[in-house]
Amino acid sequence: MSRHFTMEERAWHAWLEPAGPDTASEAQRAAYESSVWPNSPYFRLLAWHPASLIARTELDRAIFLTRNGLPRGDRELAATVASRVNGCELCASVHARFTATFSRDAETVERLLSEGPEAELPARARAIVDAAAALTATPIAFGAHHVRALREAGLSDADITDVIQATAFFAWANRLMLSLGAPAAPDGADAAALADQRANDAAARGE
Repeated sequence: MSRHFTMEERAWHAWLEPAGPDTASEAQRAAYESSVWPNSPYFRLLAWHPASLIARTELDRAIFLTRNGLPRGDRELAATVASRVNGCELCASVHARFTATFSRDAETVERLLSEGPEAELPARARAIVDAAAALTATPIAFGAHHVRALREAGLSDADITDVIQATAFFAWANRLMLSLGAPAAPDGADAAALADQRANDAAARGE
């Protein structure tokens, strides 16, 4: 199956009916309204089990929005790699844009999306991409040689933990998303969900 990996906006359509203002309980509405994208059909679908969505939202923010540890661009790079390896077009586009914003290196991100983890990359990105790709494929593929390469690229052990957490989160999140719906080119019905993406992109740019 062909994949469309791009930094352009992508939509996602659920195979089951997401929760909404007319169908959700108070707890379910609170869960999706406090999520990363309140208008996303994905988060509204997860809101049918509000405790799970709340836990997911808290974990997402703890891994990606903390100001300590690995730079945000490197965390987003790990998420982009996981999404590219798993074939999750929406997540790959979102996190590729974040990577480009925080790393200020859109050319490297475009190459990764186009050519995959085997693309020619700068040394630091190479170490992160290799580690994230191995961990995404299967955890036992991630080994001591990846840790050594990350250390040689200048990452501390705490930084390496951040790479592992960002990768593992999206290695799981991609697979869940791909089992509940499908990516799509955006259309008029996706306006509210796209507005969430744009708001997050603008916040990342400091706008």
